[in-house]
Amino acid sequence: MPDPLLDIAFDQLFREARTANAWQEKDVPEVIVRAVYDLMKWAATSANISPARFLWIRSDAAKARLKPLLMEANVSKVLGAPWTVIIAWDEKFEEKVPQLFPHNPEAKDWFADKDVHFDAAFRNGTLQGAYLMLAARALGLDCGPMSGFDRPGVNAEFFANDDKMRHWKSNFICAIGYGDDTALFERSPRLAFEDANTVL
Repeated sequence: MPDPLLDIAFDQLFREARTANAWQEKDVPEVIVRAVYDLMKWAATSANISPARFLWIRSDAAKARLKPLLMEANVSKVLGAPWTVIIAWDEKFEEKVPQLFPHNPEAKDWFADKDVHFDAAFRNGTLQGAYLMLAARALGLDCGPMSGFDRPGVNAEFFANDDKMRHWKSNFICAIGYGDDTALFERSPRLAFEDANTVL
């Protein structure tokens, strides 16, 4: 059995990790972004379906396309970040199930019902977005997740007319880089075990 991580790892991933609102002027090379993905891709999804898809925004031109689709309070968070990733899910994720679940390629038929299909894609895609944030934190980066944006607008601007991405649907956005701690808010409280849990 693996041993627990060192306590300092829990601080970096959870207890001391904060949502970044502003960023240091410090670049994040693409090799680190690739390492974030290569770490998170091993985390669990139902039947390994891995429905999340990621569009990484780095260039000024791409940020300019995203800017008018953001809630005003989120504009500076995106424009100041070295990277912003649009976490999406693939409406055609089941086409890759035979590749991802090779011992039972017929598993793609489990998702024939449209409600089952959506639930599986959205739930597991959201999980993968959370895994991505943990992977980024594990590699020393800060994250600024946000949902204040025009989702249909993002889908139309970035996905609809691209052959690779035309079946992608946006879920949430996360700015990634090295956070500026001077812009942090006071830490908000969290629910106690007794408030958020029941044991039967």
